[in-house]
Amino acid sequence: MGTYIPHTETEIAEMLAFLGLSSLDELFAAVPAALRLQRDLELAEGAEEPDVLARFDEYASANRARGDRLLCFAGAGSYDHEIPAVTRALAGRSEFVTSYTPYQPEVAQGVLQAIFEFQTLVARLSGLPVANASLYDGASATVEAVNLAVAATASQDIWVSEGIHPHWRQVLATCAAGTGHRLRTVTLTDGVTVWPDPGDGGGRPGALVVGYPNYLGCLEDLGAARAVCDQTGALFIVAADPVCAGILRSPGEWGADVVVGEGQPFGTSLGFGGPYLGLFSCTSALVRRLPGRLVGETVDIDGRRAYVSTLRAREQDIRREKATSNVCTNQTLMAVTAAIQLGWLGTSGLAELGWRCAQATRYLRDALLRVPGVTPYVDAPVVREFSVRTPVPAEVVIDRMADEGFLAGVGLGTAFADADDALLVAVTERRTRLEIDAYVAAFAKVAA
Repeated sequence: MGTYIPHTETEIAEMLAFLGLSSLDELFAAVPAALRLQRDLELAEGAEEPDVLARFDEYASANRARGDRLLCFAGAGSYDHEIPAVTRALAGRSEFVTSYTPYQPEVAQGVLQAIFEFQTLVARLSGLPVANASLYDGASATVEAVNLAVAATASQDIWVSEGIHPHWRQVLATCAAGTGHRLRTVTLTDGVTVWPDPGDGGGRPGALVVGYPNYLGCLEDLGAARAVCDQTGALFIVAADPVCAGILRSPGEWGADVVVGEGQPFGTSLGFGGPYLGLFSCTSALVRRLPGRLVGETVDIDGRRAYVSTLRAREQDIRREKATSNVCTNQTLMAVTAAIQLGWLGTSGLAELGWRCAQATRYLRDALLRVPGVTPYVDAPVVREFSVRTPVPAEVVIDRMADEGFLAGVGLGTAFADADDALLVAVTERRTRLEIDAYVAAFAKVAA
């Protein structure tokens, strides 16, 4: 087996000398012997490039997709939305694709203005006055919102609705293991969160985190959550679906202190799970704790409009020991893409998008519930995603529907107890009535 080491013997010797060590074994002495591989990696000799390509062509031909793709009815946080040609064309321009961190505003006015416009649009979607330059994804945005709340309220207790995406809750739990946040999961009752009475000894939460709509697509009573926050002094964090902003009252109007979300639906393809786009906005009172970058508008020495990164003293790259966040960057390309898509849609276009998704969801849900053996998983009102119980296990339905040319949805068995027969289904504006009817016909066939 050939060996490839990216460092020369001279470089390794210089490194060890700098560290005051005599060998690589000494460098890794702190790693227990039981954790070290005591042999070479068992790798086959490298194949020729044409042979590798031919093998992967064989693998690709084994896929079960009919035609070019499977028709996607899966959602659960990542959605198959239309990406207009204008969005692809503008976002793919080299000025955006090759742009980097705008540390020097005098040479980065274009990208700074684009980010500023993105922030303005996110603020309008959320109904809050301040939005940052974006975070990595919806999960990281939720973590940062919780960190902000703990710093602002000095309470480590966080009440998290079970209706928050289970992956996001897992990321929260992972981070809480290091920060010491105490997460309390508040279960769903028939699809919506029933908040406990703070007077029942549950402690004073630093924040409540609720979905709007939630993971099951159900509409939550944000007024009830706001009332608990008013009673306890907790911050109100809403994980909102931005596609629904065109047809629902904004979280800011419900009294949210922080709004987070996943911006993937606006111009970013599914892409096997990323890179995606974290949305984050907050009230003006919390701006000094805002994570990540914030672009502001000012004037230069000649009085001309200009854009700069502002209020950065809170971040790790400036005051590490006092930082409430260690995020020092943003998803510029995805943020610019989202701004282009939102600008293309406009207010009426966003409303039309939301209505098309909601109407198609209602049509498909009603049709599926007429299939023998299919029943609602929950009865709460839904917007653009819904869940049903199936006559056979959901994973069996998903597998059989793939043979019929459909991504049927996402099984709920790993997220909720007693839900192995529950399926989460999403409908976007891309699905035609003909496709939906074909989905129902295939569903009735495989679920029989």
